Amino acid sequence: MNEHGLLDLRNKLDSIDEELLKLINERMEVVHQVGVLKAKSGGAIYRPEREKEIIDRLETMNSGKLNRAAIEALFLEIFAISRNLELPENVAYLGPEGSFTHQAAEGRFGAMSSYVSIASINGIFREVDTKKAKFGVVPIENSSNGIVTDTINCLNKYNLKIIAEVVLDIHHTFASTCDKVQDIKRIYSKDIAFEQCRKFLANFGLDEVEQIPIESTTKAAKLAAKEPFSAAICPHVGAKLNNLPILFENIEDKDNNKTRFFIISDFENAQSGNDKTSILVEFPDRQGALVEFLTDFNNSGINLTKIKSHIVHGNSIFFIDFDGHKDDENVKGILEKHKDTIKVLGSYVKEINDI
Repeated sequence: MNEHGLLDLRNKLDSIDEELLKLINERMEVVHQVGVLKAKSGGAIYRPEREKEIIDRLETMNSGKLNRAAIEALFLEIFAISRNLELPENVAYLGPEGSFTHQAAEGRFGAMSSYVSIASINGIFREVDTKKAKFGVVPIENSSNGIVTDTINCLNKYNLKIIAEVVLDIHHTFASTCDKVQDIKRIYSKDIAFEQCRKFLANFGLDEVEQIPIESTTKAAKLAAKEPFSAAICPHVGAKLNNLPILFENIEDKDNNKTRFFIISDFENAQSGNDKTSILVEFPDRQGALVEFLTDFNNSGINLTKIKSHIVHGNSIFFIDFDGHKDDENVKGILEKHKDTIKVLGSYVKEINDI
């Protein structure tokens, strides 16, 4: 391509960028008008079901090079900018910076949001409950390690709502300032991460090295960056944030390792047409209670996608996901019938059937 042709294409790109800027500013003006109306009516600014509706519509009319993932990434950032221009709100997440929970939060709320790193899941619920943060992001389950006990306990304790789920592919790196694996004398990471990387550790003879469990994989990277002859099993982002050289990528035993996160807040979602509802159930102490409950759901045509038993304060409760919204006609009757045993945790746009 000659220089003249390249200059023409660059001029065309400049023109498109200018038009994009103009259109995005026009969108922000309309968002502002919507925000004014919502403020008068008390409506929530963050509406996951509306965002999904927009992305679904754009995907159906798309005829260019962008795939759904690209459309989603682009517009979720636009949505986040729109919300923050209207009403900047804190997002509390299980820290520190660079943790998988932080990545899940940024993936939904964008780079412009105000993030608050909290050291415990209970602390996140407390921040949202006391309205110091508008949103909280917490892990609920991992495909390898199951349900997160602290999150279930807090969902039972606090009267907050699940407003969205986020599913993140979990990849661990092995990072160290040591050039040779044989020089490593200790490894820092979260206990769950050690469990998820057993085969890697055994293959490299690192299963005999001292393993030091700490509360965060990102903190592990921070410690390993400071201590000679140490290493960390940590996220790629955590290693980069701490300038810790990465020796191996994707060291987890299972290549489909995923973690599901909940976004919690103080409002409820409207129906989207593709919803999931989460509940906690404590059955009465009588024979056949569980069977009767499950039969009622089956007779109403409601698909249960997850049933997990859990112990809270010595009592057995069940964490249950099912397809549908709490305001769907076939769901309302079930919830009313079992209202004394059910705590509705929230209805939200379904991102995935199960992990």
